[in-house]
Amino acid sequence: MSAASSAPVRTDNSDHEENADDEAAPRFEFTPRKIAAFAVFAVLATLGLYLLLPQLAGLDDTWNRIEQGNPLWLVVGFCCAVGVFGGYVALFQGVFGRACARRLSWRESYQITMAGLAATRLFSAGGAGGLLLTAWALRRAGMRRQTVADKTVSFLVLTYLVYTTALIVAGFGLHFGLLPGPDPFALTFVPAVLALILTLLGLSIALVPTDFARRMEGFARREGRVGRLAQRLALVPATISAGMRDALRQIARRDPAPAGALLFWAFQIATLWACFHAFGESPHMAVIVMAFFIGMLGNLLPLPGGIGGVDGGMIGAFAAFGVDTGLAVVAVLAYRGFTFWLPTLPGVIAYLQLRRTVERWRLERASQAVAT
Repeated sequence: MSAASSAPVRTDNSDHEENADDEAAPRFEFTPRKIAAFAVFAVLATLGLYLLLPQLAGLDDTWNRIEQGNPLWLVVGFCCAVGVFGGYVALFQGVFGRACARRLSWRESYQITMAGLAATRLFSAGGAGGLLLTAWALRRAGMRRQTVADKTVSFLVLTYLVYTTALIVAGFGLHFGLLPGPDPFALTFVPAVLALILTLLGLSIALVPTDFARRMEGFARREGRVGRLAQRLALVPATISAGMRDALRQIARRDPAPAGALLFWAFQIATLWACFHAFGESPHMAVIVMAFFIGMLGNLLPLPGGIGGVDGGMIGAFAAFGVDTGLAVVAVLAYRGFTFWLPTLPGVIAYLQLRRTVERWRLERASQAVAT
């Protein structure tokens, strides 16, 4: 762990060679046509899950469960879903808020995160749309490209370290009988082992020097084109190392960002738990955790917002744990309704607000340049 505390992460200093106003906007827009096409796709996919899946699985009581849902528990689920995005904004503010020349306000962090979530919902490729929009906004806020890269890695590490840790704890806990619940080997022990391996491999990258590319200068001069290519490739592990060290430093200092990551995932679990209570009896918490995180792998599918992939993955995981399939269908779809649809419209509005904020930043820099 000593490597994680040495070699400070590259910080954001004034760099006149980088002009934030030259940063091109992402090549997508929230046009009415795209939003309408996404809405049609989402409605059809959701109706397919509601109508076709119960028929194929012989779940005739699915609609009865929906009609008999407990409104109080659904309100609890809604409130927990709001907490999800509060945690996400807190995570973003903790990582990026003080990382550029002008400190981001909570309102600006809200605009960037919610706009990024909307881009993730409306565009496929495992959330790349949200990452591109976020990087563009941070550059326009005056953050250097390398700092954006380092801090983005830190943000992702803090987010998914909670993910893998939950899989390790819940998976081994269920397998060895430390936590109550069934133990299908392929859904407890195997994911826990894979998560442990990935976590250790990720943490080991912190041992790579953050100035690895600079250390390759001599090799690049000696080996010509191959050496220069190797030096450019060295930027990748160096950047990941810088982000990993920054994330570990924030955990060691007990900064608020790790708490935001924990709240982001905890409120998602709580939303799903409340949805189970709304329509029947909730499974054991460790089972919810495992099925939830296994199902979340559906986000990697090239589908807008993971529609269909996440839902089907969660429902299938719950069925493998012995949870009543009809109950799992309505609980998962209610959860997805809260966490998927709730931020979409506010996210589109936040994107429009963000465009105005970016223009205000540009005018501020222009006035400062004139004054100096």
